[in-house]
Amino acid sequence: MNTEKLTQEINTFWDNHILPTISEYIKYPNKSPAFDPDWKVNGFMEKVVDLASVWVNEHKPDNSTLHVYREEDRTPILILDVPGNSEGTILMYGHLDKQPEMEGWTEGLEPWKPVLKDDKLYGRGGADDGYALFASVCTINALKHQGISLPRIVVLIECSEESGSPDLPFYMDHCADVIGSPDLVICLDSGAGNYEQFWTTTSLRGLIGCTLRVDILTEGIHSGGGSGIASSSFRIIRQLLSRLEDEKSGQIIVEDLRVNIPDKRIKEVQAMVDVLGDEVFKTLPWTENAIPITDDKVEMVLNNTWRSMLSVVGADGLPAVKDGGNVLRPYTTVKLSLRIPPTLEAISAQKIVNELLINNPPYGAAISVEFEEPATGWEAPPLTKWLEDAIHQASLAVFNKPALAMGEGGTIPFMSMLGEKFPAAQFVITGVLGPQSNAHGPNEFLHIPYAKKLTACVGLIIESFKKDI
Repeated sequence: MNTEKLTQEINTFWDNHILPTISEYIKYPNKSPAFDPDWKVNGFMEKVVDLASVWVNEHKPDNSTLHVYREEDRTPILILDVPGNSEGTILMYGHLDKQPEMEGWTEGLEPWKPVLKDDKLYGRGGADDGYALFASVCTINALKHQGISLPRIVVLIECSEESGSPDLPFYMDHCADVIGSPDLVICLDSGAGNYEQFWTTTSLRGLIGCTLRVDILTEGIHSGGGSGIASSSFRIIRQLLSRLEDEKSGQIIVEDLRVNIPDKRIKEVQAMVDVLGDEVFKTLPWTENAIPITDDKVEMVLNNTWRSMLSVVGADGLPAVKDGGNVLRPYTTVKLSLRIPPTLEAISAQKIVNELLINNPPYGAAISVEFEEPATGWEAPPLTKWLEDAIHQASLAVFNKPALAMGEGGTIPFMSMLGEKFPAAQFVITGVLGPQSNAHGPNEFLHIPYAKKLTACVGLIIESFKKDI
């Protein structure tokens, strides 16, 4: 393996073939079905799948086959099957669906407009994680051009990840013969603590998403005539959320929604904090004088990666400020996002949340809860020695710095599915979502130099692949 030749080819391929295509991909508002129920009618997903299919068929390795599955009432899935000449199977994963626009984009930047600035490509979906398919093909080709002996490689790209991957269990069974049984899973949908070394993700939190609605009146009434007699529906929401969360600390107070954090993960966090220091929190877009929940950086990271945390991510029933009259509103609806620990089973957690919110309604209010597809988190199995060595050697070769590991506060439902289905598989979960890259938020960007180096690191790890060791 000529590492210098590998990185040069990857850099050139990125410039000539990947960046122009990702720029086109960013233009499509291919929102995940949870955010665009009319995705089929709107057609953006089909356009994105066509864009990707045409590109893959132009650049796919010799003798490889691209399968595109479009089952009725399900989002599409792409599977590129690259035959190998050595033992074993590697599965590479990414997705093409996107989060909604989100408000707050800086002037000159837009979610569906690709903007190249300071080695960053701005726009929704480029980093999370539209680049994954193209980077995977790039890596495989660069290795083949050096005559490296490779195992069979399967590149799987789904289109419902941002909705909790509801269609993936079906496809895992429907396409079982094509997917096979992977020995190594490489996921390119995760994050990085900085842009200076290779990062792997060792855990992912699960997610319970729901819509909570409280009705106390059948219609709005003058607040002068009703307040103090009927409760505000907003106040009832506050009471219900306090059953889950300590509003002062943000800690989830329900014991069954907590887990014991493994010692090895606490040590891992300490090693991460030793390297990143104040960057653990300083990269967030704070307002002036705002401070973190705690001044203990290790606790910050554990809160973000191993503890349940609640966010209110949407609301209905609240007029815009300019339209808000002195009215006691009949109802309030909030959308909740509860991140749960990696090892906590999501269905059980959802039942706990449902009972807490529904039982004993304050003032006899009508309470309804509608849940989204729950997602169980994931914790990585121990690394085999060859893979641990390969990860560190790849980082040293490309970045001249050792690799680091970290837990992620987000969720990738596919990892939990794969962990259950293929318990003997090894995992390399990585990605380009480093500081301020802002997936799901305004000003999402793809850090191009880091993406190129990460692509090279993945190539070196694949080159080192060993089955059953």
